[in-house]
Amino acid sequence: MSTASKPAHAAAPSFPNALPSYLDPENLGPWGIYLQQVDRVTPYLGKLSRWVETLKRPKRALIVDVPIHLDDGSVAHFEGYRVQHNTSRGPGKGGVRFHQDVTLSEVMALSAWMSIKNAAVNVPYGGAKGGIRVDPRKLSRGELERITRRYTSEIGIIIGPNKDIPAPDVNTDGQIMAWMMDTYSMNQGSTATGVVTGKPIDLGGSLGRVEATGRGVFTVGVEAAGHIGLDVSQARVIVQGFGNVGGVAAKLFAETGARVVAVQDHGGTIYREGGLNVPELLKHVAEHRTVAGFDGGEKIADDQFWDVDSDILIPAALEGQINKGNASRIKARLVIEGANGPTTPEADDILKERNVLVVPDVIANAGGVTVSYFEWVQDFSSFFWDEDEINARLVRIMKSAFNGVWQVAQDHKVTLRTATFIVACTRILHTRELRGLYP
Repeated sequence: MSTASKPAHAAAPSFPNALPSYLDPENLGPWGIYLQQVDRVTPYLGKLSRWVETLKRPKRALIVDVPIHLDDGSVAHFEGYRVQHNTSRGPGKGGVRFHQDVTLSEVMALSAWMSIKNAAVNVPYGGAKGGIRVDPRKLSRGELERITRRYTSEIGIIIGPNKDIPAPDVNTDGQIMAWMMDTYSMNQGSTATGVVTGKPIDLGGSLGRVEATGRGVFTVGVEAAGHIGLDVSQARVIVQGFGNVGGVAAKLFAETGARVVAVQDHGGTIYREGGLNVPELLKHVAEHRTVAGFDGGEKIADDQFWDVDSDILIPAALEGQINKGNASRIKARLVIEGANGPTTPEADDILKERNVLVVPDVIANAGGVTVSYFEWVQDFSSFFWDEDEINARLVRIMKSAFNGVWQVAQDHKVTLRTATFIVACTRILHTRELRGLYP
């Protein structure tokens, strides 16, 4: 039958591109941002583009009920997720966040960005992510432990050292990972240190893991600055989010001579033109859990943060913070994304038009998963490296990955984000093609 004689509905079938039924096409949330990024990279994938739909739907999405006894004797139910986006290149890898605004769309997007991130730095992982819709600040320590253990039991059917390896993310830490590892191990009947990364050192954690993401942000930031002729030692830096990522990156930049002139977190925004005392600010945050109240800088309105004169901006909080409403106000020449998905596609376009270089999250904050990979390898071998060796390996991998992405961006005359997606998607889809479809 010729094409012309086919029924009209057969000429453009809708099923290859159909959205999953559990998503709202009118409000795709963060997953919609990821889909736009995939669409932008598709023209550069050549013959591998026939597999691109693989990237547009997660391999597996698990939604679980997490019931626990609260301290007052009542029973509360929380919604939990674990999404495995792609496992063509290895087991799933990605963090677990505890936050009251977590959604399935968000966890899906984060798992997909983990697929891209892992492929960009060429570690043998696929992408995964998890979360619980809960404000952990409202839980006692006992309640936090119970919710962690119940969640781990519920997702235990799909995680494991060779299946999917969780790690810390927003509002989770080494203690949460210790509880997750213990719960999984008890259910398996043997200790499985490799089921999570980001664990305490005494339970098989890796030296250098806590600072790894911030160190990666700093490493690729220095590389990017060199490419645009920006002297880091003279740079003015502003940071949004001052946890393990933003705080460590700020400390490392300050140690090179850069001035960290403004910092914003959930508690407020502080500013000092001459530069904030980063070590003292880190001590303040460790004690008060926010930059608010720090007497080494003046408080300014949160919205003024985007107007501060700077050379380098590090968004290290949550996704969607740089958008079409504030992108035109940013003074920085260089944006280094410490958070996942902090810049919307519309903002990306505005920053590109203004000649602001954006180092995307999928390469900039890959230091954490890189050292998580080191931790996983060390757990399997029961042989542990010293911190100098870990940091040296991390810096070498991050520099190599960034410079590879930079070259692709120059070759195709595209943004670093699109270049990173070109590198990563090519690796993922090439593996998909080699493995084929079963059955």
